[in-house]
Amino acid sequence: MLMRELIVTTLRLARRIFMASDTVFDLVIHNGTILTVNDDFDIVRQGTLCIQNGRIAAISVHEPGEQPPPAKATIDAGGGIVMPGLVNTHTHLPMSMFRGLADDRPLMEWLKETIFPAEAAHVHPETVFRATQLACAEMILSGTTTCCDGYFLENSVARAVQLSGMRAVLGQGVIDYPAPGVPDPARNIAHAARFVETWRNADPLITPAVFCHSPYTCSRETLTKAKALARSQGILFQIHAAETRTERDLFLREHGVTPIRYLDGLGLLDAGTLLVHAVWTDETDIRRISAGGAVISHNPESNMKLASGIAPVEKFLAAGIPVGLGTDGCASNNNLDLFQEMDTAAKLHKVNTLDPTVMDARTVIRMATAMGARAIGLGGVVGTLEIGSQADVIIIDTGKPHMTPLYHPASQIVYTAKASDVRTVVVAGKVIMADGRILTLDLAEILAEVRKIARRINKRQP
Repeated sequence: MLMRELIVTTLRLARRIFMASDTVFDLVIHNGTILTVNDDFDIVRQGTLCIQNGRIAAISVHEPGEQPPPAKATIDAGGGIVMPGLVNTHTHLPMSMFRGLADDRPLMEWLKETIFPAEAAHVHPETVFRATQLACAEMILSGTTTCCDGYFLENSVARAVQLSGMRAVLGQGVIDYPAPGVPDPARNIAHAARFVETWRNADPLITPAVFCHSPYTCSRETLTKAKALARSQGILFQIHAAETRTERDLFLREHGVTPIRYLDGLGLLDAGTLLVHAVWTDETDIRRISAGGAVISHNPESNMKLASGIAPVEKFLAAGIPVGLGTDGCASNNNLDLFQEMDTAAKLHKVNTLDPTVMDARTVIRMATAMGARAIGLGGVVGTLEIGSQADVIIIDTGKPHMTPLYHPASQIVYTAKASDVRTVVVAGKVIMADGRILTLDLAEILAEVRKIARRINKRQP
């Protein structure tokens, strides 16, 4: 209690200091409950958040009756929850065009019989651009401010993300098969290198990465060359790994080791590697991941829908492995809603372990914010509301029946809030959604264009 009183006193003092100064902030958000998601998970009730030059400049307590600090723009949170924008650690953004195309199938059948043929026929720069715009609109509307993507024709993805105003880590796909934009697999590493060079300093909101599809679609040589490229550039290396029992059994049969130990044998499990899924992992795998420093993207709803299994997330966390939340692509989820993902993650692991204390609300929120940011190489940049952090902020409306009453903000976010409760989205201090309306994209045009694409896809389906 004494620590809480000290924090409040400090925040009030900070308010008096900057109210007495001549500072005019770029943006002030006031009259909200601020979830900082800092190390202590401090919650500031009746809080005021001040933004300057795209970063958080001050946090204070808003005294009843007081005017907010002077600013070029002011947002009244209306008593809602102000929190870090959500971080989606695994997406295939252009696959929004394949949403609902093939459901209720195992992963390998789904890939080989529907997705790979559909990609060969319909994935080109214009469809990728439009489908990515659709995905960005969906994410903005549901409070996601940062995503980590891996796909092909990633230049088109980057241009679409850039227009949306979102922040993203974008990985050019690498696979040992002819792929959209890279018909000759021998050119895949060179193509990825060009993408990295193009976007390395092109936009402060876009960070290039390398995305290897999986250890069963990439040779040893491809994996090691792709990782060498990522290391040389100091960027993220993403890979699907240990997603299904079929994959695990294949590696045990052909290589005598699990997929994780196979990657470890190639020297790929360092701190710059993001392992996506990691469902079929045993105790030795977990020790190897922890020792190497690799991180994990947990995609519970995709894993459930494809019946891939349940990743041992509570064991990852106990081993000190950072775990972020991801949705996967719309073709296997079938949405990009991290609020739904948080709720599912918390409940799935409670029932799987028969322990209601695992995956508590604060842990799950960290996975969707601060820990997710760390997993994709943006730790300390986004994912928390602290002075100096990038001002990626969302405001949640708590005035609805399903959000009333409000006792514990963290629990309310995980177990009660919906994507539709997001009212305002700010990225790097710029408002990109206000009062539920996206300001950076023409949603009606995007929907019309993607529907045209869907009609073409549907005509070619058997």
